[in-house]
Amino acid sequence: MIAGVISLGLKMKTDGVKDGWYDGVSIAVAVLIVILVTSITDYRQSLQFTVLSEEKRNIRVEVIRGGRRKHVSIFDLVVGDIVFLKIGDQVPADGLLVDGHSLYINQSSLTGESEPVHVSQRAPYLLSGSKVDDGYGKMVVTAVGMLTEWGQLMAAIGEDTGEETPLQVRLNGVATLVGKVGISVAGFVFGISIIFYFVGHLEGSGNSGKFKAGRTSGSDVFNSLVEIIEVAVTIVVVAVPEGLPLAVTLNLAYAMKKMIADKALVRRLSACETMGCATTICSDKTGTLTLNQMTVTKAWVGGGMRDPVVDLSSLDQDYQTVLIEGIAQNSTGSVFSAGGKEPEVTGSPTEKAALHWGLQIGMRYKEARSQSTIMQVEAFNSIKKKAGVAVIVKNTDKVHIHWKGAAEMILDLCDKVRCPENSIMEIIPEQRSHLLSVIEGMAAESLRCIAFAYMELEDAEVPAEHKLEEWKIPEGPLTLLAIIGIKDPCRSEVPEAVRRCQAAGIKVRMITGDNIVTATAIATECGILKEGDLAIEGATFRNYSDEMRAAQLPRIAVMARSSPTDKLLMVRALKELGEVVAVTGDGTNDAPALREADIGLAMGIEGTEVAKENSDIIIMDDNFVSVVRVVRWGRSVFLNIQKFIQFQLTVNVAALTINFVAAVTAGHVPLTAVQLLWVNLIMDTLGALALATERPNDSLLDNPPIGLKDPLINNVMWRNIFSQASYQVIVLLVLQFRGTDILKLNGSNADEINRTIIFNAFVFCQLFNEVNSRKLEERNVFKGLMTNWLFLGIVGATVVFQVIIVQFLNKFASTVDLSWKYWLISIAIGFLSWPIAFVVKFIPVPKKPILMMKRRRRIRKHRRQGARDDEQSTARGNVNA
Repeated sequence: MIAGVISLGLKMKTDGVKDGWYDGVSIAVAVLIVILVTSITDYRQSLQFTVLSEEKRNIRVEVIRGGRRKHVSIFDLVVGDIVFLKIGDQVPADGLLVDGHSLYINQSSLTGESEPVHVSQRAPYLLSGSKVDDGYGKMVVTAVGMLTEWGQLMAAIGEDTGEETPLQVRLNGVATLVGKVGISVAGFVFGISIIFYFVGHLEGSGNSGKFKAGRTSGSDVFNSLVEIIEVAVTIVVVAVPEGLPLAVTLNLAYAMKKMIADKALVRRLSACETMGCATTICSDKTGTLTLNQMTVTKAWVGGGMRDPVVDLSSLDQDYQTVLIEGIAQNSTGSVFSAGGKEPEVTGSPTEKAALHWGLQIGMRYKEARSQSTIMQVEAFNSIKKKAGVAVIVKNTDKVHIHWKGAAEMILDLCDKVRCPENSIMEIIPEQRSHLLSVIEGMAAESLRCIAFAYMELEDAEVPAEHKLEEWKIPEGPLTLLAIIGIKDPCRSEVPEAVRRCQAAGIKVRMITGDNIVTATAIATECGILKEGDLAIEGATFRNYSDEMRAAQLPRIAVMARSSPTDKLLMVRALKELGEVVAVTGDGTNDAPALREADIGLAMGIEGTEVAKENSDIIIMDDNFVSVVRVVRWGRSVFLNIQKFIQFQLTVNVAALTINFVAAVTAGHVPLTAVQLLWVNLIMDTLGALALATERPNDSLLDNPPIGLKDPLINNVMWRNIFSQASYQVIVLLVLQFRGTDILKLNGSNADEINRTIIFNAFVFCQLFNEVNSRKLEERNVFKGLMTNWLFLGIVGATVVFQVIIVQFLNKFASTVDLSWKYWLISIAIGFLSWPIAFVVKFIPVPKKPILMMKRRRRIRKHRRQGARDDEQSTARGNVNA
């Protein structure tokens, strides 16, 4: 803008007001266009981030409306709603406890106190923003939104959206370095030009001739100095790559928006980049590798296998009653039936499978629940792997303690088994072995094994009502009732996705709480467990020494019966080995592993709010295939930035070199400030839009993971940059110094035509260079071009604007009308950059950065020198001895 003001005053003084205002005004308009385009683009991306931020806060809440359970958005919650709470949920509003058991709430986000608060009928207050640590319950909403404690706190502190990703930080560094180089070149050109002018080597402005002491007027000296300053400022304009940070913003915003369509919601921007570096993925089994559509396909009840699984006709009625009581009461799911329609079962997939089986064997849900009253509950979690409930049977003094959970764990607590005729027998060693073989047989068929057991107490053995809340339900000895095998089929698309990951250099590991036989069967079906790989249990991994763990870890593909602590231990061990770890998780106890991993991936459907809050990306469909798509996007983000850097630096190197050589030798630059501002708009904003929005393709998974420390500019890019810049510099400097002779230009405007051809050729060189930059190593740069409408639109619009600027706005752009012949010459010069790029890609370059290779050679040299010194020292010691 300063250059524009100076130019306006100078030109109006020398050329008159009528013809002298063009340069200054055109510079000002060009600057405003660049600022507006950049600002509008940036603003649109910030709006995109705001929309995505709203999506992150859109929690799904389970409520009762019209007598049935349903999921609603937290934004649709109203006062008076009855909300269900379970382990890992975030309390969505302020409210009062209506009903619940063993409900412990973590209010650390509100109060700073880490100790969980026990919420009961005596202290029923629930505050929005707190988390459910244990138990479950129902609450009635009393305040929502900004009227809650959490809402007022959030309003007071606001939200920080100024997160800078590692790639943005690195690119800011590159932009600063290139800018400093440009400013240094501009300063050097300014100093040399001043010296050359005053010693008589350069012509002054406006045909004022060379400087002669005592003869050249003060106004001519001032005008010449202003022109030299304009040249220096012009060099700075083109040298500062302000488009680099914008390219990252565009790239990340585009990737985040498109990733939602691929069922991935990004919570932390840096995860977009880090996912491209992932070397191992530790995945859950249930719901991620499997469909999470569970059905009971095997059942052992009353001493034998049932075929079909719903045929319990040989069982005594009392046996059936106790079993149905355990299914109905020891569950966080529910059954809704109305008007003779098919019953609607809600709850987790495992709970739904058990309730469906209960309905098939004759359970009347409401009636079964009404026959007894719940006294105390022990909620299921991933450490205990079992859930319990104590109920008192109506009109009796009998208290039944029901347990269900991992079959072999429940079997360990049992010392008796119920027989079909309702008698109870001791479990002898042979029968225990038989039951374990039943469990292993189900597990070998990829079934999840759940056991049901109970024990009976007298009312006198139960604490008084006021002490019930502190009462821990006894865990045995129990009487075994049933073992069921639940089928959760592997997703059909998972084996191919796992294969793609393995081809991309990513090791996929399964970490599950299931039986090792079930886990092994599923892992083999998915292609995770291969010959030479290990499948171990969490306890085994936990008991390894550090050395043993490091030695075995590369071979471990499956960890079964794992606790959240085992999962965290594996993540830490993998990171110590230099792996970049992505971890999937859905439970509250997965939060430490999700937070510790380089990329935490929470499940959107089955994941708890605690897991989601500690994750970097939410997989909205709980599908492993979506995880693979995220890897592809991560690699695409890094590659698109590299494409833009190559394009930008080629323009910078070419423009700086041309202007520097021309300014030092001829005293003026071939490209004016307005022309360079137009080039600046092409290479910064429009270039960023075109190259930063390339969609990823499957070929990205044919390469190994990107290293966290990999340079932004690799040897391949340096080869491409210097080859293209060298071509542009040579051709355009030849035109600068010999263009009028080569093109046989004559007449009063020959120099103006030559400068216009140089400007035209330079712009077309950048357009073809933009196409070349689409593929860093592939020779066919046109592959997929016809499907990228945004890229084609930007290139087409640039050509149209270039024609308008040269042919119709020539007074503003310091150009002249060109005949079609000179247009063809300009286009041909630009087009020739494509065959040069094609040929150059045959030149092999070392994969590792040259600077790193030199550094490693120095290190090896020092080591060899050190070894020789040690040998000489030892030899001298031996001689002395």
